[in-house]
Formats: sequence, C-alpha cells, structure tokens
Amino acid sequence: MAVAPDLSATRDALRERLVSLRSTLVAYSGGTDSAFLAWAAHQALGDRMLAVIADSPSLARIQLEDAVAFATEQGISFEVVNTNEFERSEYVRNDGARCFHCKDELFSVMESFRNARGFESIAYGVNVDDKSDFRPGQAAAAQHGVAAPLLEAGLNKLEVRELARDAGLRIWDKPASACLSSRIEYGRPVTPEALSVVEQGEDALRALGFRQFRVRHHGEIVRIEIAREEMPRALNAEMASEFSRIFRLLGFKFVTLDLEGFRSGSMNALLPLEHIRKTGS
Repeated sequence: MAVAPDLSATRDALRERLVSLRSTLVAYSGGTDSAFLAWAAHQALGDRMLAVIADSPSLARIQLEDAVAFATEQGISFEVVNTNEFERSEYVRNDGARCFHCKDELFSVMESFRNARGFESIAYGVNVDDKSDFRPGQAAAAQHGVAAPLLEAGLNKLEVRELARDAGLRIWDKPASACLSSRIEYGRPVTPEALSVVEQGEDALRALGFRQFRVRHHGEIVRIEIAREEMPRALNAEMASEFSRIFRLLGFKFVTLDLEGFRSGSMNALLPLEHIRKTGS
C-alpha cells in the first residue's frame, strides 16, 4: 500500500531531521521502531551512521540474533557493545525507576563510544505514542541530549509500521518486545538467573506457535499473557497442561494465564500513581 500524502511528508521530515544530525549512533535493539530508525538513518547518512546494539542479560538471545540479521540484510553498519546495568544497585533493586538507570547506563556507554569514534550525536527510537506511557528511560535520554527523530517528525507506532511496510522491511509487523527485565515484578531484584527463566519460558511459548505474549515473573507465580486473538488456543485443557509442565520445570510453583491477555507495560499498573508522576517523563 502506498504511503498517504501526509505520511509521505512526515517521512520527508524524518529524513531532514536525520540529515541535520550530520553523523549519529542509533540505539538499536531490533524492534520495529529502532530497526526502522536505523534503516532510515542509513538511507539518509550512509556510512555516517552506526547502529549500536547494547548486549546484556536483559536482551533475549533471539532478539539479538534477529537484530544482527536485519542489519546484515539491509547493509546497515552495526556494532555490539556490552552494558553493565547489573553493576548498578539502583537497577537491580527494580523499583519504578529501573528503566531510567538502564537507559542512563546505555547512553553513558554510547557517549563514550561516540567520543571515541568521532560521531556527533546519538539517536533512539521513541515515538509519539511512547510519550503517553510510563517510560522513565525518556528522562535519561533527555539528560544525555539524545535525539528522538521519530518523535520529532511526529510519527506514532502505527505510522512507523506503515512506513516500514512501504519500504519493504520485514520488521514492519514484528511483535512488540521489551527488555527481559520488564517481566520481573517491581520490588523483586532483577538477576540474570530470573531473566534466564523468563527467556526460556518465552522461547517455549514461541515454540508452541504463539506470536505475541509475555512471561511475567512474580516469584513463585508465573503470569502468562497471550494476545487476545491467540487466546482461544491457550484456553483448553491440553494447552493448560503443557503450560504447567513447562513452567513447573522452570521452577514456578503456580502457573497462571492472565485472562485480560497481552498488554504492553502491564507491570506499571502495580505502581502507585504518585510514583509514576514522580518518576515518569
């Protein structure tokens, strides 16, 4: 489907903003937003851009592999760097500001990388819809002076997907994903061991043929979220037995299926409103 005239103008505005950065590092996780931004920056800047993949235990291996594969397919220059958010006690304790400390670590590492490589700017894939969600990481980006080209061009999530589809990018309909740490209930320390359990559980759900889901870690309880359109496959005795088998082997005592289905950021509903007001950007 051709891009509508108004969206075409927005695409042009995005290109102009990217050109104005002169040279940039793009924080690239492989999700639709960051992948489209990396592709657009590559189109606008060529070898004056570099996609940077931050690797740590919070990045699922399947997401890392797909990020590398997409960049390779599109000829986008990239490098993988290690981030050390697990060395920050503020991150590990996992309160409502966890995402801030994660992004602060990411952008600190990217600033050092930028200075060493001579790039002029850093950009990341926040969009208009993200501004209405609880995203403490945006405050970290603002503190580090990180550019937000998708947001500045006025693009929302659906428009990013439409532009990616028009460009023939396979990631246009990639299921939304977030770091593995977002699966751990607030107040429960984030550890590599807990993240490994979550990752194994999500790999198992993917192997069962589910496409959009989350494994939420609540200590002895696992809360499985499945997209509502996929829920009928989950709501039968045979699948319930399979869920129980998989997650008990991973160490959970109680296995639950969330009847509200998948929703991004559902852990945020457990935070007090005052905390969100204080921490959010």
